[in-house]
This record gives sequence, C-alpha cells and structure tokens, in this order.
Amino acid sequence: MRIAIGQIVQETNTFSPMPTTLDTFRSVYLYHGDELLTVFGEARTEIPAFLDVLRAAGATPVPLLAANALASGAVARTTFETLMGEIEERLAAAGTLDGVLLSLHGAMTIEDEPDAESEILERVAALLPAGTPIGVSLDLHGHVTRGMLQPNVFLIGYREYPHIDCYETGERVATLLLETLRGVRRPTMAVAKRAMLLSPSKARSVEEPLQSIMAEARRLEAAGEILHASLFPVQPWLDLPGLGFGVLTCSDGDPAAAQRAADRLADLAWERRREFDPDLVDLDTAIAIGLREPGTTVVADSGDAPSGGSAADNTSVLAALLAAGAERSARLTYLTMVDAGAARQCAAAGVGSTLRLSLGNAVSRAGPPVTVEARVISVSDGSFVMLDAGGRGTRTEFGLTAVIAVRNLRIAVRSRPSLEWDTGIYTAFGLRLEEAGLVFVKSPSHFRVSFEPHAARVLLADTPGPTCPNMRRLEFRKVTRPLFPLDEDAPPHFA
Repeated sequence: MRIAIGQIVQETNTFSPMPTTLDTFRSVYLYHGDELLTVFGEARTEIPAFLDVLRAAGATPVPLLAANALASGAVARTTFETLMGEIEERLAAAGTLDGVLLSLHGAMTIEDEPDAESEILERVAALLPAGTPIGVSLDLHGHVTRGMLQPNVFLIGYREYPHIDCYETGERVATLLLETLRGVRRPTMAVAKRAMLLSPSKARSVEEPLQSIMAEARRLEAAGEILHASLFPVQPWLDLPGLGFGVLTCSDGDPAAAQRAADRLADLAWERRREFDPDLVDLDTAIAIGLREPGTTVVADSGDAPSGGSAADNTSVLAALLAAGAERSARLTYLTMVDAGAARQCAAAGVGSTLRLSLGNAVSRAGPPVTVEARVISVSDGSFVMLDAGGRGTRTEFGLTAVIAVRNLRIAVRSRPSLEWDTGIYTAFGLRLEEAGLVFVKSPSHFRVSFEPHAARVLLADTPGPTCPNMRRLEFRKVTRPLFPLDEDAPPHFA
C-alpha cells in the first residue's frame, strides 16, 4: 500500500493582532517531500506516528508537506495557496495512492474562508480516485463543522488536554486507515454541536466536569457502540458563526449509532455547562499570594498565551509586579516577554551590562511599554528541545533571547512567541524553578503537565489579552447567539 501523508496545522485566533503568513509557518516548521521521513526524529507527534504505523505494516509513506504555525490571525489566502498548491502538486505527481493521512488542527481559517479544513479535504479528495479513504487527526480545540464530514473521510481528535497524546492520536488515525483499506472497518462519521463556550482554563480532560464526559466516550468505545469518540471543547477565541462545543463520533458502518453517541456526549456537556466556569484569581491577588506564601507559586497569564494566538508582549503582569514591589522581594520572580527590539539591545550591550529598556506591547499595541533598569544575565539564540510530556522531542525557537535582571525579577526577553508548555522556557536559559518564589507562564492549561510537579500552588490569573480565560470579557460580533455563557438563557441547540 502507498499512503500519502501531509500536514497543515494552524489555530486561528480572530482576536489576535498577528496575521499568519509563510514566515509564521517557517517560525515553527515547514518541511517538504522526503524531509518528512526523517526530520521529526523522536518527536511524539502525529507525523512520526503515521510513519511508524505505516512502516510496521509494510506500507509505503508518500510524503507531501508538513507545515505548522503558532496560533495567530487568519491565514493569508496567498500563504494558504502556496501550501495547498504544493500538496496538490505532490499528490498529482505521486502516482497510484491507496489512502491519505492528514494532520490538521480543526480551527484554521483563511482570510476569505472560515472553514479551512473543509477546503483542504475537498481539494485533496478532488485529486484522488473515487472512494479513496482519507484519515485526519485533529486538535481537541478544533472548531468542527458539518463541512468536514465528507465522503470517505474520517476524523479523530486528541483525547487529552493538556495535549499529551498527539502521537497516540496519529497512531489511531493511521491504524484505522489501514483497517479500512483491508476491509475490516467502514468508518462512518456523525457530529453534534451545542451552543456553549468553555474556557480552556476549565476544560482539562483530567479534571471535572470534562473528565467524566471523556470517561463516557471511552465507555462507548469499549462497549463497541462506536469506534472513536472525539470531544471538541473548541478554543473560544474565534468570532465565527456556529462556534460551540462539538463532538465527532466514528462508527463501523452504522450512522445511527454514531449520531446517538455524538448527541449523548454533547448533551452531557450541556447539562454540566455551568461547572465549566474557571476558578480565576485577580492578578494583584495572585502576585500577593506568590510573594507571601512559601514554596513556588506558578501563575497562568492566560490572557497573553502564544499557544492561543497572543503576541506574548502584554505588560500587565510586569506592571503589576513592579507596582507590588516584587523586584524588592527576598525571592526571585520569573516571567517572559516577547520584544525583539529589546532583545537586540541586550545583545548589543553584552552580558553583565546594565541598560535602560522599554519593554512590551511592541506588536499588540495594548498600551505603552514599561521602562526598567536591567542587567543582562545571558544572551542566546533562543533554541531548545522540549523535554516534558506533550511536546517532548520538539525543538522550540524563540529567536534571539536575553535573560535580564530587574533586581529580583528575572525576565526572559524573546524575539518571537512560541509555546510555553515546557519548563525549558526557563530552565533552558539557566533559570532554576526551585530558586523562584513566583513563576508566570503564558498558557491557559497545558503548562500544568510540566510545571505542577514544581509548584506549591497553581493560580489562574484573570489577565487581559486575545486569549483571556474569561469568556464574558470577549467582544464577540459574529458568533451565533444565543450562546452560553454570553447568554445565560441560551437553548442547547443553535437556531
């Protein structure tokens, strides 16, 4: 068997100040053709899983393109055409193919098309013989639509948030594709949506209420009622019609069973909708606790999370720390800031030098920068490999990075945003977590896998920004209303 494999992954945030271009993809990775066969090394992600399953089965992978961008604004049409055009060219030149495996996100939009994944699937299918199966992996935060349910296409999402099962999801997709080609399975999809938005800060698969709903999904699979159930709490920073909680189910040739299971799981989520309100703490309160209490306090600056589309340059945390006198505390405080200009200034001044810096808001323009007197501790290229669960084995590139000291504040100043999932965002740059009393991480939930083992307590700060964790603070204009919790009396189904 010859199976094509490809990837276009981007999570759009319509509140993000950053457009998505080819450079956005290049800043994470953009690989072509045979590069896919070796470039991922030991990374525990979808493409390596596709390759492992295919090779174990004696199938031949036919590599197309792998493109991954950090969350940001809508993808420029010219950028999308460049990526999709290469996939189409490679498919057309591939010869006979038995199937296709795609790694997608599920929440990518193009500047003139809100449902990018559906367009990808339509264009791939158009180049294949009728009946060729296409298996797709999706992020748990995908905005699933009925347009994604296309003939001979099955879709399976992550089961875990934080995302520690990217590789395992790839395994499930590739295995089902092979079973389909052998005539063992007949994947049949169904979707259910409910008019509710969940804050990612309270939609982890390892805590209630989502944990019990996930358990019911696994029970339905174990009972043989369906092959796969995927829950999509959806990332909420998409101002699009039909945005809401989604469920995709896959049965073995039984569309009625698939729909029953999808509706059951969606109804369970709706019944517990009020339990999804996150336990947020005022930023000043979080700082006071961190400066006062023993042990290391880890605080999520969720509103400025680059994993969701923020520029990661908001100065709210830095300003609040200075107002609280954190730099004069007996213990260290760690935070990050994206400011390419400031990083260049530090590099030019050199390690050990002291300089006056204006930090933050360079991209987001959310307010004025904050001026500090800082000593340069280190300068590096900002590159490291994640070691913690979820992104293990994945190289992260922050660009030119300077660690500076403002008395007892330690600020890792980066040139570009990237995932803050891994303790390496500090430890790779010489900052030991056990030496800090207060540690800020720009992430809604994923950071917990890495940072909780080092924390005496974890707090979720109600910080502003394009990824704010408080759904009621977002200014939606295009979503379908009524929508819970924006509208307390919203019915479960969209009008």
